[in-house]
Amino acid sequence: MNDEYWERDALRDIALEGIRERRRARRWSIFFRFLFLGYLVLLLLMARGFDFWLGGDDAPGPHTAVVKINGALLPDGENRAENIIRGLQNAYRDERTAGVILQVNSPGGSPVQSGQINAEIRRLKARYPDMPIYTVAEDMFTSGAYYAAVSTDRIYVDQGTLIGSIGVLINSFGFHEAMDRLGIERRLYTAGDSKGFLDPFSAAEPEDEAWIEGLLTDVHEQFIEAVKTGRGDRLADDDRLFSGLVWTGEQGVELGLADELGSLGHVAREVIGVEEIRDFTPQAGVLQRFAGRIGVSIGDRLASSLLGDYIVR
Repeated sequence: MNDEYWERDALRDIALEGIRERRRARRWSIFFRFLFLGYLVLLLLMARGFDFWLGGDDAPGPHTAVVKINGALLPDGENRAENIIRGLQNAYRDERTAGVILQVNSPGGSPVQSGQINAEIRRLKARYPDMPIYTVAEDMFTSGAYYAAVSTDRIYVDQGTLIGSIGVLINSFGFHEAMDRLGIERRLYTAGDSKGFLDPFSAAEPEDEAWIEGLLTDVHEQFIEAVKTGRGDRLADDDRLFSGLVWTGEQGVELGLADELGSLGHVAREVIGVEEIRDFTPQAGVLQRFAGRIGVSIGDRLASSLLGDYIVR
């Protein structure tokens, strides 16, 4: 009798286990279908270049176009010149754009990226002379960010905006004395007498320092020329303007670095006359942002070890 019950229980357990196995298989099948669907969506976004959305509603009427610089201007970052320029070009080409606003919240960055954005703004102004372009600055509007935007028609700031820092620097360190104390021998092999002139583990030579000063002066003069071209006689006669100092927004208006106090909404509504705002800033996808951040992090570490931090400030 017990054997009969044992066989029946075993058959029941086997049957139940089969049912559970089929349920697990069905759940995994659903999971992998959703995973495959997500993969197809990612492929679609990648094929569209991650520019599927420009942002904002595609309103049928006129709008104020906005392109944002939010963060440092770096060659491999979201604010690289290529992205900002593409956003500006799209904004200008849209027949419903009544005016363009470059909204900036940035401490600066690469002089090359800044110069390219500045040059493109001047080109677009010449090609579309009837299309106004304004800058609206938020918390930070310094260094390379100011360089990039100074060629817009007018500059609006908040009273608490930090503006200025018109200068150039290279950051580095010198470790050779610490290495001597620790008994560490530096072995640097180069082809070219000056190839290792920025090496932080070697003593700085006077001729190398003079060479760097010359490079910085050249870039600084380019920066100054861009500011004078963009602002003209609106600049105050003040020797401190190009010293690298930073001012508040109110002080910046007094010095001619900016024109008026005003926000994004104020400029769209009261200056351009179209309250509807559409964001033309190119938006990267999640994977692209993740990969970009990894690349920028690695690139920054390599650049810092080889050249220091070369940025406009």
